[in-house]
Amino acid sequence: MGKENAVSRPFTRALASALRASGGTSTTHNQQRANTKRPASEDNNITEPPNKKKKRVVLGDISNVVGFNAAKLEAKNIKQVKNGSAVTSDVTDDTDDNCTEKWSLRLPPRPLERSASTVGKSDVIGSSTELDISKVINIDSEDSDPLLCCLYAPEIYYNLRVSELKRRPVPDFMERTQKDVTQSMRGILVDWLVEVSEEYTLVPDTLYLTVYLIDWFLHGNYLERQSLQLLGITCMLIASKYEEITAPRVEEFCLMTDNTYTRDQVLEMENQVLAHFSFQVYTPTPKTFLRRFLRAAQASYMSQRLELEFLASYLTELTLIDGHFLKFLPSVIAASAVFLAKWTLDQSNHPWNPTLEHYTTYKASDLKASVYALQDLQLNTRGCPLSSIRMKYRQEKFKSVAVLISPKLLDTLF
Repeated sequence: MGKENAVSRPFTRALASALRASGGTSTTHNQQRANTKRPASEDNNITEPPNKKKKRVVLGDISNVVGFNAAKLEAKNIKQVKNGSAVTSDVTDDTDDNCTEKWSLRLPPRPLERSASTVGKSDVIGSSTELDISKVINIDSEDSDPLLCCLYAPEIYYNLRVSELKRRPVPDFMERTQKDVTQSMRGILVDWLVEVSEEYTLVPDTLYLTVYLIDWFLHGNYLERQSLQLLGITCMLIASKYEEITAPRVEEFCLMTDNTYTRDQVLEMENQVLAHFSFQVYTPTPKTFLRRFLRAAQASYMSQRLELEFLASYLTELTLIDGHFLKFLPSVIAASAVFLAKWTLDQSNHPWNPTLEHYTTYKASDLKASVYALQDLQLNTRGCPLSSIRMKYRQEKFKSVAVLISPKLLDTLF
């Protein structure tokens, strides 16, 4: 057989950019996989050892692992106001008194409807007082990089904020739908998938989308525990096809489980998952909003602070383990991670500012419940034994941000 081409995927602009960044016109199979279609600065500054040998990342018997007692997190109702009227998400279930949290969000008018005289006043989310627009730094003024889509970014993120309200699993779906699978088992599965994503150098978006697919499928389908790992690798397969330049093959996902499941079983589960989703795979995740919010946070610094980006990414990723964070919208989680990361690194200044309030559309008071819950995760006050994410971010390539500890939050911050 002749020598295979190094690049087997269509030569897209994203792939061309990745090739230019690597300093050559071709790249290895694993290097292709490591390049994201939406480069983030926290990913671009990470260097991996060359020729890293892949190994099996086998999940043990989740039914025999002692789970952890996740604290019941309190969520603050966030009203959705669109053009002056309240809109409630379709995942709200008013018939259940035990689930009073409403997936809702107050949205500003569409960006194209805004003007310099109206931005920052009553249309800013959660703003009861006028926001001084003169103090807001324009993060969309840099149009030299077409990948930033600066001209369309406000409209894009407006639509993402609308989309995040749809198809969100209710926080207590495990108790409602599942009888054989528990929150502890879900946490163990996600913890293992973090190891898999590291071993196979998958982009962060793949991991986030994988967890969403798992939660949404479990939200509407009963599953026995012996099929939970099969669901996990199948959802990662689907997410990889969506997010990766070169996705791992089905056989590689079977190898991840030490061939516990066959190729046919994975493909059959893939059909079930896609049928459940009606092939509508994508949804905004916390990582989707984190990039935008970090860009707003970095605007107030003279130079880029990698520790801030790594720490915010670490805090956001921690929420994947705890299913109770489904009480918070992805944009709320991303904004809270930026808030807590800034507070962890610098207590001399208030972690929130007009630029962050403008681009996240949240005031500091809107984030109080989620920031406190996120700090509990950071400090591991509940003694969660799952450590893959903590070990991952203790590495030098992530500036060892997992060892950082945030001081006590002050009520005056909110």
